[in-house]
Formats: sequence, C-alpha cells, structure tokens
Amino acid sequence: MIDPGEAAGLLLVAIVDMSPADPARGRQYEDAVLALLPRHGGTLERRLHSTDAHSEVHLIRFESRAGYDAFMTDPDRLALRASFAEAAPTTRVIEVAAPHP
Repeated sequence: MIDPGEAAGLLLVAIVDMSPADPARGRQYEDAVLALLPRHGGTLERRLHSTDAHSEVHLIRFESRAGYDAFMTDPDRLALRASFAEAAPTTRVIEVAAPHP
C-alpha cells in the first residue's frame, strides 16, 4: 500500500472491460467519466485501447487519496453510471507504485 502522504500522490491502473453488447457506448461512458478527473485532482496519464476495442487500460494519478474518494462519490459520475446502465463497463482498479528513477 502506498503511503497517502507521499508527494507523488496516488497512482492507479484501471483495467476496463466494455459491455460486450455495446462497446462503443462503453467508450462514450469512459470519455465522460475521465473528463471528471481534474475536478478531483486526478490526471489521466495514459489510456490504451485493446486491439479488439473491448478493453482499455488507464494510468491515473490523483494528488491525494481524498481526491480519489471524492471522484468515486462524485454525483455526476454516479449519475453517468446510472444513465449508461448495462452499457457501462466493468473496471478493476489496482494501486501501483511508480518506479524510482
């Protein structure tokens, strides 16, 4: 576990699997949700798409754990999740440590 007091903040890898029924709609959801990151001190450092367009990998940094917690409970993010319903992707988030130079 990364110490929340680290200057580098919180570094996360999100593995996103689109709904098989509508992967394009899942990407629309991700576009909208990722746009909310800056309001919580979050930055999308990298977004990679699988060759079959059914999965993505995101490298996301937050200034603090509190920012990540606020992002997760953001009413706009929750409303998007509800409005996309079954088309919203499933996501697995892994906290990682940045390599030291």
